[in-house]
Amino acid sequence: MKGLLLALALTVLNAPGASAHSLKSLEDDLHDKEFYFQPLDKQAPDFALMDADGRPVSLRDLRGKVVVLHFIYTNCPDVCPLHADRIAEIQEMVNRTPPMRDAVQFLTITSDPIRDTPEVMRKYGEAHGLAPVNWTFLTSGTERPTVTRDLVQKFGHKFTEVEGGYQVHSVVTHVIDREGRWRANFHGLKFQPINLVLYINALVNDVHGAEAAKKRGLWDKLRELF
Repeated sequence: MKGLLLALALTVLNAPGASAHSLKSLEDDLHDKEFYFQPLDKQAPDFALMDADGRPVSLRDLRGKVVVLHFIYTNCPDVCPLHADRIAEIQEMVNRTPPMRDAVQFLTITSDPIRDTPEVMRKYGEAHGLAPVNWTFLTSGTERPTVTRDLVQKFGHKFTEVEGGYQVHSVVTHVIDREGRWRANFHGLKFQPINLVLYINALVNDVHGAEAAKKRGLWDKLRELF
């Protein structure tokens, strides 16, 4: 039933004339309703990495898509697997509607290119239910082991290696719009997945500039469904 309601909600949001709830208004609502949401508006750090098959991938290659990006390392014993599971949950919600599926790219980037070999990367995606139709796992490769660690810092946080090969780090989901601008962070794992899905949908449909609803709006009606 919940899946049907989400599909209906996104259909309504995708309909012509449904952009009366502007992105700015949505961000204001999220600021009030989602404690773990951080709005931003700046150029996202570019990168040139490769997927598990050795194919090059850069952020510039993904212009025209909304990018949902997060960093992990596969030997992480605690929050990284939970973060991957949360991303898979969000991906499943997004992919229920083909227009959203085709307009969104999910990226997992390793902070441990030495241990996270292509085979490890492939198995990790399968283990956590990440669908390759619009998800990929990226690495800088063993010859450039510090590149993704440096990229983490450009996105505002760190993976600090400690004894035993473990890394101390924060948990952040980054959202980049179709023009390559870094629009938001969702911190930790306690944010509501539907809030991120609705924010992604707003970026997909480019609702910038629409007037905010003055009365009880579509946002409130959709939130009541979940």
